[in-house]
Amino acid sequence: PNTSMISASRMLVVFVMIIAISGIHVNVTRDNCGGNCPGGCDSCPCGTSSNSQSVSSWCSNYSGWAQSSCECIMKHESGGNANAVNQNVGGSYDVGLWQINSANWASCAGGGAPCNPSTNLECAKKVFAWGGNTWKLWSTCTVCGVCGSK
Repeated sequence: PNTSMISASRMLVVFVMIIAISGIHVNVTRDNCGGNCPGGCDSCPCGTSSNSQSVSSWCSNYSGWAQSSCECIMKHESGGNANAVNQNVGGSYDVGLWQINSANWASCAGGGAPCNPSTNLECAKKVFAWGGNTWKLWSTCTVCGVCGSK
């Protein structure tokens, strides 16, 4: 066997292992979007200004869900900030009063971020319907105890 070729291959393997073990990191700055994205986001789809809205008023705009359930969901999702944003581990975004995921924007907001409260409401009604007219598609349904209810 060609010992110089084997030695070069071993050196390459060792070099790759050293890089992997040393944990070389790329420093990526994440923006909190003026407080709208407390966990940090790569971009700010709803801007950098807070937009405080009345939770009870927006929940009362749809009679298909229980007011108290909607209020609990919205309080836990956005705290009533229409410009609230969360960037998920996989890179998708949740935005607005009901934290509508970017996977749903094309189906309810023409592809753009539904930061406007009226657009976010229309999206929330669709996601609610997709969940069988329940809150089960919201991760906060458990803390609110409303996963299987209106």
